[in-house]
Amino acid sequence: MKKILLGTLLILLAPQIFCQTLRTVTHVDVDRYAGTWYEIARLPNRFQVQCVANVTAQYRKREDGRIDVINRCKKTDGSTEEAAGVARIVDPVSQAKLSVRFAPSWLSWLASVWGDYWILELAPDYSVAVVGEPSLQYLWILSRTPSIPDATYAELLSNLAKQNYKVSAVVKTPQQH
Repeated sequence: MKKILLGTLLILLAPQIFCQTLRTVTHVDVDRYAGTWYEIARLPNRFQVQCVANVTAQYRKREDGRIDVINRCKKTDGSTEEAAGVARIVDPVSQAKLSVRFAPSWLSWLASVWGDYWILELAPDYSVAVVGEPSLQYLWILSRTPSIPDATYAELLSNLAKQNYKVSAVVKTPQQH
């Protein structure tokens, strides 16, 4: 009986004991973060399967405090796909934790249409950023330019590995601008 109780207790407490909390940057100036970002790399995901190159994200701060999001990418047939969404700041102190939705606004009351968007790394000059979320299933490395130095990319991957991201699965995004 003691073994069963101990085993059950271990199973229940394992996430709290072994899971590391995902660290974000301490502060984001949303006005400086706004603008165009080029996707340098990402963890593959179901909603970007059609994107083969030239992935960008554009952010624009709104008067109501939310952020308009426009994601674009080149598809295999050469056409451009565009997805428009909105982000809201979840952590008003750091402004590094946001939620983003691409579903219609009339569905915004559903928690399931919002996805975590946490800024994990941000260069002091806002030239490079890394965005992820607590489940470690989604990750994007972003830059203000279509490419970054190999040393910067390697350093970002090293930092992400320390946060338990599976960096071997990260794929680079071709930018053909």
